[in-house]
Amino acid sequence: MNSAMLFNIARFILLLAAQIIIFNKFDFLGFVNPFPYILFIILYPVNGNKYGLLAASFLLGITMDLFCNSGGVHAASCVMLAFLRPSIFKFSFGLSYEYQTVRLNDVLTPERFSFILLAVIIHHLTLFVLEVFTFEYLWNIILRTLVSTLFTIIICILIIYLIKPSKR
Repeated sequence: MNSAMLFNIARFILLLAAQIIIFNKFDFLGFVNPFPYILFIILYPVNGNKYGLLAASFLLGITMDLFCNSGGVHAASCVMLAFLRPSIFKFSFGLSYEYQTVRLNDVLTPERFSFILLAVIIHHLTLFVLEVFTFEYLWNIILRTLVSTLFTIIICILIIYLIKPSKR
């Protein structure tokens, strides 16, 4: 096991624990729930094993489902995000992604922000559509997605800058 793999395992455990212990208790106005645990999928190395990411995303989501008693919606949303992640990278970074020169924990640029924004929207929209599973509550789904996305992005950016390695 190399240090990058150990770092990813530690990130997985810490983000999952923070989500379960701290962020699952947030229920602002009855429908605003931040989900910063998806930061594991977002910050997974660009050149990392794609099948490993899919498996880890499923494990992350199914663990959330066990603690939230949500019947698989987190697992499906996490796998959807992990599956679409290369496409989101290509859309946000263009040619830089092809050469794998992307680092998400540097200074926040429009490309990095668009990547985080798209990733969070895809996860949340998938999560809330599967949770309700009817388009009768379309406005509720859209409202929950937008507001939860806003809170999740703010928390994710704060976490990224808190764990950002110092430059020497």
